[in-house]
Amino acid sequence: MGIFLTAVAAVLLWPRYEECRAAAEKFDLGELDRIPAISEVFDQFGGSYGRLPGEVRYVVPLAGISPNFVNAVLAREDSRFYEHHGVDFNGIARAAVRNLLAGGVKEGASTLTQQLARNTFDLGDDRWRRKGVEALLALRIERQLTKAQIFEDYANRIYYGLGMYGVETAARACFGKSAKDLTLSEAAILAGLIRSPNRLNPLEDSRTALAQRDQVLARMEELKMITPAQAQAARAESMPSGKRQPPHVQENYAMDAVERDLTILLPREVVEQGGLKIFTTIDRRLQLLAENAVESHLAAIESENGWPHPARDKTPPTAETGAKSTESPYVQGALVAIDNETGGIRAVVGGRDFKANPYNRAILSKRPIGSTFKPFVYAAAFTRGLVPGTLVDDAPLREGEVAGLTGVWDPENSDGENLGLQPVEIGLIRSRNTMTIRVGERATRAAVRALALTAGLESVPDMPSIYLGAFGVTLKALTAAYTMFPNGGVRRQPYIIDHIVDRHGRTIYKATRAELRCLSPAVDYVMNGILRDVIAKGTAAAASSMGLDFPAAGKTGTTDDYKDAWFVGYTTRLTCGVWVGMDRPERIEAHGYGSKLALPIWVDFMKRAASWKYVATDFPAPEGLAEAAPPALPVAAAIPVAAPATPAAATPLPPAQRGSPGNYRVIQTPNGIQILYDR
Repeated sequence: MGIFLTAVAAVLLWPRYEECRAAAEKFDLGELDRIPAISEVFDQFGGSYGRLPGEVRYVVPLAGISPNFVNAVLAREDSRFYEHHGVDFNGIARAAVRNLLAGGVKEGASTLTQQLARNTFDLGDDRWRRKGVEALLALRIERQLTKAQIFEDYANRIYYGLGMYGVETAARACFGKSAKDLTLSEAAILAGLIRSPNRLNPLEDSRTALAQRDQVLARMEELKMITPAQAQAARAESMPSGKRQPPHVQENYAMDAVERDLTILLPREVVEQGGLKIFTTIDRRLQLLAENAVESHLAAIESENGWPHPARDKTPPTAETGAKSTESPYVQGALVAIDNETGGIRAVVGGRDFKANPYNRAILSKRPIGSTFKPFVYAAAFTRGLVPGTLVDDAPLREGEVAGLTGVWDPENSDGENLGLQPVEIGLIRSRNTMTIRVGERATRAAVRALALTAGLESVPDMPSIYLGAFGVTLKALTAAYTMFPNGGVRRQPYIIDHIVDRHGRTIYKATRAELRCLSPAVDYVMNGILRDVIAKGTAAAASSMGLDFPAAGKTGTTDDYKDAWFVGYTTRLTCGVWVGMDRPERIEAHGYGSKLALPIWVDFMKRAASWKYVATDFPAPEGLAEAAPPALPVAAAIPVAAPATPAAATPLPPAQRGSPGNYRVIQTPNGIQILYDR
């Protein structure tokens, strides 16, 4: 009869067995080692800056786990771990008898391998089918992995409550130490909370955690893993007070920029698996200074009488959540700061409130850049032989002056005035539109576009309006392009991730710190002098009244109808760009020039940066340039717009037409060009 019943049971259960076996065979055991781990982000000094979103888990090798913890877990969860092959049939029988005598389920019989299987894979909702698949999968795991590998994966996957995964994470959070340094008492505490991690967590209830610890110690003593004296000493220990919480998820525009670059540098699966140490170029102090500078000055602008837009502090949160993700109803600002020596991005501000509106205007938004493009026009012209002393007409454009246009293109100067013949540099210092167009035509549109593209400004259209910056560029790209001016004509490639180390300690990415020569040292020297004069006596002259008292250079920018306000400038240490505007392009305010809206933010930030560690020094003259004694006030002749690319020879003008008598210098360049420069 017994044989008959066994045969009947086998016939009835065989289909279920085959179903479970087939299901267990489908799982990829490679997933056991692909344990999601925390990815930490560090600032430029190697200090923890935050972490990426995801499970809070540090993955460590078995050698990084205290033997005290290994023994405590085996005593608590699977004392026959090294004897069974994935399923402990003796344990199942023992648990069945105890549960029968107790009249309910009082003891489980899952091995560590079975627990690893269900913590790794989704085994379904059907309880009996799930248990069958779990057992067969555990047998399969034991055939492929060693016991050491199984325990290591188990210890790193187990959940410890309060969002903590893995023994290393729990050890840091509960005791402020690494898993390899756990004492016997601490190891028993962690082993004791595995069965009910939230209810028994020592961070929530030390009393119940200590009670579970004592049970684990008693079991270890029973199994001869520890002596009675060791158990007694461990029980005498109180709950340690030192705790080290994992880094929080940093939510700001700098971290957003890091995450965006990360998805470009590494495959998605590598990022998602985590365990990365991401070392960035962020200066945490500069980042805070940048955020404060943008917000404080824009808040001050909003407080002015007659401000035509909603103020941020009076805008309900629901007003933004209901708008497009790229728009907010109040004025916005952005800032990018780049280290001149390396190209490392020290600060990124993409708006006023990342949580309310995470759209990163510093790296995503392309807005017309206005007069901040004019330095590229003049640099291209100087490269092609124009000299600062050349006189250029500031009169309205005439028909036929601009190549490729029929009729008159009639852009005006912002002040509505025309100054007549002026030295070329005045066109940049005072941001004269008509002079700039003539200078651009002298350089040729092709040369201006070529320089802009070389400097990293993408999608520069082939039309004369580019001379006045009538095309869209991101603040990051524009600021990076300006790094050529403080670097002797060499543009630094901007980057925010310096290097990345994986969970095994291998460096899997290293920034190249690329650079590209855009201008000759001679032309760059001239541009530095003129852009310094923009701050000293040009459109950014208000900087001195704002407290700027160190060498700096830069250019303001304002677009049509005051829709965008810019200032991009630099010292010998930092290049910084600032943009202010409305997300949906409209007039910011009447006379909302870059000098009024963007310059104060720039000055505030750069002053604080200089007082921190980015001390500004005077701009050095490039090697190879020798100053020569000027002849009898030579000044280059006024060059007509239609002149050929090769510059005409310098011709002395009558005294009445010589810009500023006595202020010209002649500088001999390595290629023999004499640069006449009005200081």
